[in-house]
Amino acid sequence: MSGAVTVGERWVALCGGVGGAKLALGLSRVLPADRLTIVVNTGDDFRHLGLHVSPDIDTVLYTLSGLSNTELGWGLAGETWQFMEAMERLGGPTWFRLGDRDLATHATRTTMLAEGRSLSEVTAYLAGRLGVGPAVVPMSDETVATQIDTDEGTLAFQTYFVGRRAQPVVKAIRFVGAAEAKPAQAAVEALVGDDLAGIIVCPSNPWLSIDPLLAIPGWRELLAARRAPCIAVTPLVGGQAVKGPTAKIMGELGLPLDVAAIVDHYTGLIDGFVLDAIDKDCASALKLPTLVTNTMMRTLEDRTALAEACLGFGRRLRARGPEAA
Repeated sequence: MSGAVTVGERWVALCGGVGGAKLALGLSRVLPADRLTIVVNTGDDFRHLGLHVSPDIDTVLYTLSGLSNTELGWGLAGETWQFMEAMERLGGPTWFRLGDRDLATHATRTTMLAEGRSLSEVTAYLAGRLGVGPAVVPMSDETVATQIDTDEGTLAFQTYFVGRRAQPVVKAIRFVGAAEAKPAQAAVEALVGDDLAGIIVCPSNPWLSIDPLLAIPGWRELLAARRAPCIAVTPLVGGQAVKGPTAKIMGELGLPLDVAAIVDHYTGLIDGFVLDAIDKDCASALKLPTLVTNTMMRTLEDRTALAEACLGFGRRLRARGPEAA
């Protein structure tokens, strides 16, 4: 089996929300917990109703703990909404819905941050309480806020994505605070050492989920200094995003809706690309080692199979060079 565990190797996954969490779950099923570090985008974080909300981190934590709403891909299964119903009666904001059980996560995070804990410490604590084995690490402990310049003006990310349902036309994307931030220490430690076998960029939106991380000084240098291969999994299948506004944003930014544009975006970062079988005819034009496989993760078996395929691809690149793929 291509994904068979090699003793001693470590892997790092870079991811955002739903798509990234699906592959992270697959990786967690084929790698020992202490051999996997999942670095998560926090550009989506914001304060809502006085609470520090980390949507991508929570999606990863809930998915890996088996507590997520599998139909939606985010939030908790069996959630109730009495808090939001009461908020609506009082005329409060209900555009960003916080479930009753989900509130406990945000309240705990907010309290611990107010006590002086770092976001890394809080995330590790929550992961432990939820029974998540792999290390889940925020991209930074400093605040980095994704803002979207649109035809309606500049919008905070959640206002654009949830409040306006990603409908405004995107003109530019900015990451406020990135220049003053630095990579989380646990992420730095995960990316060094001879036992690092590879880095996997999950099928998350490159512009909204991966670029916030790359905007932080030090991240590109860390990735450039690695000796292990870095591979990216396509977020596009047949010219369409599996989930979310990736294709819409690409079109509004004047980019072609194809996987070559994704590869170009990651130029200098990745050594290999994982392409969906539907797009197999595009492989020869990508000009880097490419694995063609099923990237649609509809079932747990799909997620595990894709994780094994990614690991096998990364191992071949590491052991014998790009030509082996």
